[in-house]
Amino acid sequence: MLLPFRRKSAPADPPSPAPRPEKGKGLLMPLPASKLLGTPRRQILLEHIWQRTSLSREQFGTLYRAPIERYAELVQQFPASESHHHAYAGGMLDHGLEIIAYALKLRQSHLLPAGATPEAQAAQSEAWTAGIAYAALLHDLGKIAVDLHVEDTGGRIWHPWHGPIQSPYRFRYRKDRDYHLHGAATGLLYTRVLDPALLDWLSGYPELWAALLFVLAGQDERAGMIGELVTKADQASVAQALGGDPAKATTAPKHALQRKLLDGLRYLVRDELKLNQPQASDGWLTQDALWLVSKTVSDKLRAYLLTQGIDGIPANNTAVFNVLQDHGIAQPAADGKAIWKATVTSDAGWSHAFTFLKLSPAVIWSGDERPEPFAGTVKADEGTTEAPSSPATAAPASSVPSSPVADAVSDLLSMMGGVTDPEPEADQDTSTAVEEPTAPDPISSDQTQALVEDDTPSGEHFLHWLGHSIRARRLIINDAKALVHTVAGTVYLVSPGVFQRYVQEHPGVAALAKLERMPDWQWVQKSFERIHAHRKQPSGLNIWTCEVQGPRKTRRIHGYLLNDPDLVIARPFADNPYLTLIDESSPPAKSADLAQEEPN
Repeated sequence: MLLPFRRKSAPADPPSPAPRPEKGKGLLMPLPASKLLGTPRRQILLEHIWQRTSLSREQFGTLYRAPIERYAELVQQFPASESHHHAYAGGMLDHGLEIIAYALKLRQSHLLPAGATPEAQAAQSEAWTAGIAYAALLHDLGKIAVDLHVEDTGGRIWHPWHGPIQSPYRFRYRKDRDYHLHGAATGLLYTRVLDPALLDWLSGYPELWAALLFVLAGQDERAGMIGELVTKADQASVAQALGGDPAKATTAPKHALQRKLLDGLRYLVRDELKLNQPQASDGWLTQDALWLVSKTVSDKLRAYLLTQGIDGIPANNTAVFNVLQDHGIAQPAADGKAIWKATVTSDAGWSHAFTFLKLSPAVIWSGDERPEPFAGTVKADEGTTEAPSSPATAAPASSVPSSPVADAVSDLLSMMGGVTDPEPEADQDTSTAVEEPTAPDPISSDQTQALVEDDTPSGEHFLHWLGHSIRARRLIINDAKALVHTVAGTVYLVSPGVFQRYVQEHPGVAALAKLERMPDWQWVQKSFERIHAHRKQPSGLNIWTCEVQGPRKTRRIHGYLLNDPDLVIARPFADNPYLTLIDESSPPAKSADLAQEEPN
């Protein structure tokens, strides 16, 4: 089937950009592969894929171009997701090409099959490269079979296992879709992309064949190195899709994360932050940028989103900055990071240096809403330079080498040697809890409500917040990662997690904790202990240990038991069957309580 692998002469000129699909009465016209793949950006991605093989143009056409064309005609103008990555017409095709390019870039760092002799690796090299490309291209193909409801112009339902759609069509996302079916559904469709000759060829390499079948069955974890490369390439493509374009963030569906971040920032700028003050301020607006003090905006944005019931907001400020940058909301500094160092100077002569997030004013205000700019200057410190407001965007070009998109994609692919691990959370403080010298009577629920007449952080306010958050379902109980459980007929508070969550919603704690020279979460913990709403051990310790029995392992967590569960939760309730309270009747060697959760 294959000729000896060798690189031929320079690539052929790409076809002209594809026209926009015709629409009529909400219908999309099916397009041939030549038009779907004919846009400048997709041609550039195809060139990068070709350059990472050792094939002639003819061989590349058989092994790569033909399957990609069949894939393109099958996925047409479908998006890759409803509101997350590549959530636009044609996003599925873009994601497929990007993930191949990333996967083959990563593949260059690996000799496969691992453990084989150099001669065997050389003989199988092109088969493994092609297998990785197919796994990358097809890993999400099942989405079009289980996520989408597609009708043609006559109202007939289209199913992708019948082949590419042939008549004008419309689609919508199914409300009852099951996200776990994506991988399994790929098995319905991959023979529409990989023809029998390719499958015959791949089946001749047992180790490769097994790994590819696991990916196509949605079992990436059993696919060895191929599964790992596809996962990393998928992460890289998603990260690229979510970053660098404020215009896309602004027009994203209302329930997308970037939209929530933007809505939160707009609310803060309008109602909470002080701008353009002659001295201390939360931010300054210049003619071309909005400079927001980084820690202030991160703390307040996180707090606002949490109070709106939006979970998944990182507790680490650096992670928040990265999310804002990844979604194209915060502009990158010269070092590529979200934080700028700049000096503010007012006309009155006041001057001070801050760390900032830099935003385009158009992201926050539209038309005449923008206020007057600051009567002074905001100057980036030496070593940082003004960065463009967004990365290069696609533009028609006469040839691939001179296209700005070619440079942008080339830079991304050349720099992308892997996907970094998520940033670890901040180290948890291991300070010990100290007993109070006097013990007033335990607080009641009526007292809790009466004492909370303002929003000032305190032990009583923490308890009131806890009950309100549970009732509003902003805090879920008895979940795998919950901060609140029901144990021994009462409520169990995981420490320090539940106190850290309170701090995230109440940034004002930081100033109070600073006065007492302790971590903010520990200030809340001590304030809670002072109201004596918790049950102590017979030994006098505050902290109780629970054993958590999971499906594969057992771990321990530490926390507080409430004297009266009615303070925060309505009866009746059942204890969490996966948590067991450990009897620690004998005191430990140290007199202080352990107030830190053990690692999983």
